[in-house]
Amino acid sequence: MYPELYMNKLDAHHHLWNFNEKDYSWITHEMTPLRRTFTASDLHAEMQRAGVSASIAVQARQSLEETRFLLTAAAQHPFIRAVVGWVPLTDIDVEMDLERFAADPKFRAVRHVLQDEPDDRYMLRDDFNRGIRALRKFNLAYDILIFDRHLPQTIEFVDKHPSQIFIVDHLAKPAALSPWRENLTELAKRPHVYCKLSGLVNLEPYLQTALEAFTPKRLMFGSDWPVCLLSISYQDWVAHLTQQIAKLTETEQSQIWSQTAIEAYLLVSL
Repeated sequence: MYPELYMNKLDAHHHLWNFNEKDYSWITHEMTPLRRTFTASDLHAEMQRAGVSASIAVQARQSLEETRFLLTAAAQHPFIRAVVGWVPLTDIDVEMDLERFAADPKFRAVRHVLQDEPDDRYMLRDDFNRGIRALRKFNLAYDILIFDRHLPQTIEFVDKHPSQIFIVDHLAKPAALSPWRENLTELAKRPHVYCKLSGLVNLEPYLQTALEAFTPKRLMFGSDWPVCLLSISYQDWVAHLTQQIAKLTETEQSQIWSQTAIEAYLLVSL
């Protein structure tokens, strides 16, 4: 077996924040462990203990300030290899924001919190799709944050953009095996769609479907730190995923740990 110590690991999904209730209203009083500041230095200590060498920071606020905050952190901490930021995709002048941020080589993708939109078909709006079309000009990926109930319209959404790279966060947060399994399998038939093994401690019932649907070539590891701390420590999540994929080949494991993220986000190899 390829010694784990020497297999590069890239955490393709984590957050950073200076907590305050106004900006992070989604972090409720029931989420006590998350109601504090989490810095890049805090993360790096966790990564070093778990044998993870690089990371991708993902937006946790829907503001241009959030994108600037993450890019500043990435500039100060070389282990942060990329940023998934936020821009107002429905704005007519969104290309101006994309052009400004894309001048930074670590700005590699955009995300909008679709799961919180009152309209479950928000992703099919004309103005939103106009913004998505603008991403190709800057070679940017798009992270899809949804619940499993959004999968049917997500299929319709990604079919509108066959040349756009999409990455589904957290396996689309399955609530039950079916109809999630059938819908995810259908979505995975689109070769421009990738998926993150993240945000789901109870991975066992869903991993086999994800492996069969996407194959390791389109699956990537993410911690969802610090949100994962509501259920599991950083080290324990890495150990858990290590155990879950141990029967895969060395090449397949390497894909999940780093190579898929490198390819999807157009990163320089670790």
